[in-house]
Amino acid sequence: MSLNTHITTLEQRHSALDQEITAAMVSKPAMSDAELGEMKRRKLKLKEEIERLRREEQ
Repeated sequence: MSLNTHITTLEQRHSALDQEITAAMVSKPAMSDAELGEMKRRKLKLKEEIERLRREEQ
């Protein structure tokens, strides 16, 4: 897998997780604060990984 493909895949996962978080916040009683926090941490890790890979690419 090329670096660009890997970055694109991570961006798609980040976007999907963002949408999942948004949906969970609308129906907040269905998800605990701990679960929501974990999803936000995973989203942040994806963002950091994407940024790291982009720096390496340059």
